[in-house]
Amino acid sequence: MQGVRPAMPTSLTLVVAAVILYLARDVFLPIAVALLLTFALAPVVAALRRIGLPRAFAVISTALITFTIIGIFSLVVALQVAELAKNLPAYQSNIVTKVKELKEAGAENGIIDRIGNVIERINREIDRPTTETPTGVEAPKRDPLLVEIYSRDNPIQVLTNIIAPLVGPVAMAGLVVVVVIFMLLEREDLRDRFIRLAGFGDLHRTTEGLQDAGTRVGHYLLMQLIVNTAYGLPVAVGLWFIGIPNAVLWGLLAIVLRFVPYIGPIIAMVLPLFLSVAVDSGWSMLLWTAGLFVAMELVINNVVEPMLYGSKTGLSPLAIIVSAIFWAWIWGPVGLILSTPLTVCLVVLGKYVPQFEFLQVLFGSDPVLAPHARLYQRLLAGDPDEATDQAEEILEDEYLVDYYRAVAIPALALAEQDRARGVMSDEQRLRVAASGLALVSNLEDIAIEESQDDELENEDEKGEAASQPIPDGEGMTILCVGGRGEIDDVSAAMLAQVLRAEGASATTLNFQEIEPANIRKLQTDAVDAIIVCFLNQDSIKHARFVVRRLKRVNTRARVGIVIWDSSADDAAGQRKPDTSKEQVPGADFVASDMTSAAIEALTKRPSLPLAPPGRTKARRRLVPQHAQ
Repeated sequence: MQGVRPAMPTSLTLVVAAVILYLARDVFLPIAVALLLTFALAPVVAALRRIGLPRAFAVISTALITFTIIGIFSLVVALQVAELAKNLPAYQSNIVTKVKELKEAGAENGIIDRIGNVIERINREIDRPTTETPTGVEAPKRDPLLVEIYSRDNPIQVLTNIIAPLVGPVAMAGLVVVVVIFMLLEREDLRDRFIRLAGFGDLHRTTEGLQDAGTRVGHYLLMQLIVNTAYGLPVAVGLWFIGIPNAVLWGLLAIVLRFVPYIGPIIAMVLPLFLSVAVDSGWSMLLWTAGLFVAMELVINNVVEPMLYGSKTGLSPLAIIVSAIFWAWIWGPVGLILSTPLTVCLVVLGKYVPQFEFLQVLFGSDPVLAPHARLYQRLLAGDPDEATDQAEEILEDEYLVDYYRAVAIPALALAEQDRARGVMSDEQRLRVAASGLALVSNLEDIAIEESQDDELENEDEKGEAASQPIPDGEGMTILCVGGRGEIDDVSAAMLAQVLRAEGASATTLNFQEIEPANIRKLQTDAVDAIIVCFLNQDSIKHARFVVRRLKRVNTRARVGIVIWDSSADDAAGQRKPDTSKEQVPGADFVASDMTSAAIEALTKRPSLPLAPPGRTKARRRLVPQHAQ
């Protein structure tokens, strides 16, 4: 059933949504903050409920503790900032001294003097009047200077000036607290109402989407808080030992700023580095501070984060950067901090709502193309090098036979489908074939390594997808031939490489070698088996003729047909039965996937005799005209 078409185009919907979020940011921003805090605190409330506490007590106590910690955190930061502002004039002399040292260091080359002269000349040019005043003409009068008279403010006005800027943030904070408490108290009711509005027709999908969003966002916020705390506390202690003033402030800011993707840690590092230059008369404090931040980044990125992040947010690195730019434009610094969890919600929306699937494609970290589709795209683009890189990543965990069976042959099947539909030009077909053969050539070293692997205790580890182990091919000579085209030749080359990896001596021929004009020229006396590969499912009739011709050329060799089935593995992972030999009379075996083809090719059995062709009518003898 086709989905309901949206009332507006998706692009227009996105533009309208962005405009609404921007214009109504004073309304949506506290709601977004409250929603994300609800996601983070819901597991804590649920844990308190499980131990028998009443819902109201669990919600209020959780909210009270959380916002008390946030309030204390904000108060400490404010006090530290005030103390820093009071002490800044004392660091002025050190800054001036360092500027003089830098100027003296560059005096030999004159770099700083030249830069200063250039800036001074530019300023003179800017200040110079556009036209010179002629002699004897009175110079224009200069504009009078503006003078502002200050009067002493009364206490009420001073108090108003102090309180007025705080009204907005305090009101927003209070609104967030109230909304969080009510969302936690009415969480189940709000969930049911959302399901009724958004997904009453598909309860399963909507419920799964809500659980996925809650799990992802809650896990991200919790793990990020733990990681940031593990970063900020050692930074504060380290800066205190180094002697940086207000070390507690920089540690707390590091905890907050690391919520900002990528640029947050940089900002957290720049401010203490600048202060180390202002405080220390030398340069050692700057080096120690830089070393501390670099060491902490290495430890956090390579040890703490991989250990704590059991599951990722599902966002690609580019999506995190783009979302940070977008939400910072929409909602300012707070939007920058909330950008990652908000984008996680959008990705979950795209995963479960068909109209917004493009959000998951654009921002999600999951591959949007299946491995075989990616391989076909690279072959079609004529890029065997990237195709080889992708193959080597898979071959780190899989064997060559499994890669060809599950990825490469389905990719060639896509190419054959495009050729059969007439959407592939001759140039594209030849490019795919050449890239496929280059891929096989690039993977030859892996085939050699597998053939020399002595660590396997038994051979059925290589054929774990098969119902029986792949026999040893030592001493066997096999010829693999493409059936009807260049793409078939590539599949034959892949099969030959798998057979070589199993110890057999396997060579390949192109499809032109088995055409009627050339087939009798084949040298097949020393060949144990001849395998002809077809990607087109409608090649049964042609396969019958090929079998008969090859049987006439060599009556001793076994002749097998492989009609590749790109859907040989169903969703349950069970192989479908191979094509019946009855469809290709005279063939010693008929296979449909890489594993069964390798097993049949390496199985030592006598060749079946060539059966006489069956006829539906008796041949009518020709009678001379004069005898009638």
